[in-house]
Amino acid sequence: MKENPGIAKMIRAHFLSSIIAPIILGTLLAVHLNGSLEVLNFMIVLIIGIGLHVATNVYNDIYDTIQGTDKVNVHRNESSGGSGVLLDNPELMGKMFLLARIGLIVALAGTIALMPLIDKDLWPYLWGLYLLSAFFSKYYTAPPFKLAYRGWGEISVWFAFGPMAIMIATVGQNLGMHPLIWLLMPATGLSTSSILLAGQMIDLDADRAGGKHGVASRMGTRFTSVLYLLVQAGIIANVILLFIFSPGHSWLFLFALIPYILIFPRAAGIIYKNHDNPDMIKQGAKLTVLIHLAFSLLLIIGFLIYIFL
Repeated sequence: MKENPGIAKMIRAHFLSSIIAPIILGTLLAVHLNGSLEVLNFMIVLIIGIGLHVATNVYNDIYDTIQGTDKVNVHRNESSGGSGVLLDNPELMGKMFLLARIGLIVALAGTIALMPLIDKDLWPYLWGLYLLSAFFSKYYTAPPFKLAYRGWGEISVWFAFGPMAIMIATVGQNLGMHPLIWLLMPATGLSTSSILLAGQMIDLDADRAGGKHGVASRMGTRFTSVLYLLVQAGIIANVILLFIFSPGHSWLFLFALIPYILIFPRAAGIIYKNHDNPDMIKQGAKLTVLIHLAFSLLLIIGFLIYIFL
């Protein structure tokens, strides 16, 4: 008897850290600059972010299945290739659509609930971020836009999990644009993008067969492996800039680079040397996810200590 997958698998819950981390970081930066934490606002923003990310993950699975990309993917793994839920359980299509729509509705309700808790001057930012995020959530893979199929996937991922996630967190704490916010924006989006790039090298054949023209599909795996290294180097540079330009005990941010000392050299070697070998890249992709998680956690811890010192 076939066992139906749980909700966690259907929404790809193990990847929700990609939105939770920048929201926490943006909130902590706002706390540092404002001198106080609006707890209710933070909880609402977290709900908004998770709702939008759930919608993104589920819509991605739905439309990659409909458009054939998932059907021809023989290299699906925990780090790339989607959940595969609809391939094994096509009868769940309706439930998947419902989950995606619930995610958008929950985020919409959170956006409305946040309005009276922040300055009216910030309302245009709040609604602009919700509407753009909702657009990315569905049309990352859905027609007619199909951003990931037309070469806009990487930019969308960086923007959504970097600048947009940081900004909605700071807006939720009643903070307008500040130079340190701009400085924090790139790293989290780049970290999520590194997972995407590793996954594209694994899924190359399936993406090409399904017409999903990401960087790897258009430029090849060698180019993508070099871009992967440059993205990771950009994260390191971003942390160093945070250290240089942040006042006080900013050396605490440098602890976030520990995974780049301990894990990244191995991941980089695997991905660069074996860029055209999906089975080997899977090992590098797992290490990339580990780097992402460790980096996010250590940067959050660094910010927490930074605030209270």
